[in-house]
Amino acid sequence: MKILLVLSSIVFPIIMVYLQNKNKIFLMIFNMIAVISTLIFGSIASTSIYQIIVDNAVFMTAIHKVFLNPLFLITGAYLGIYILYRLMIITLDER
Repeated sequence: MKILLVLSSIVFPIIMVYLQNKNKIFLMIFNMIAVISTLIFGSIASTSIYQIIVDNAVFMTAIHKVFLNPLFLITGAYLGIYILYRLMIITLDER
């Protein structure tokens, strides 16, 4: 499973760069998904932290419940891949 995670974080950004070079519409699609993912990711994180403060349950283990939320994990994974994709584009443009 660890190998799959590492390989996917290498392969998916490369595929994204290829698709973006093939058709510029993918640039807009990838950016829009990143904006939506950032909104969802930030909202889940902030509401989780707010709820912990309201409940006065400020323990190290209480905040880790956010990692059980599949939407949080999916949006965070996309943002990680998206950042690598954007770094690849910047690197290719600067050469």
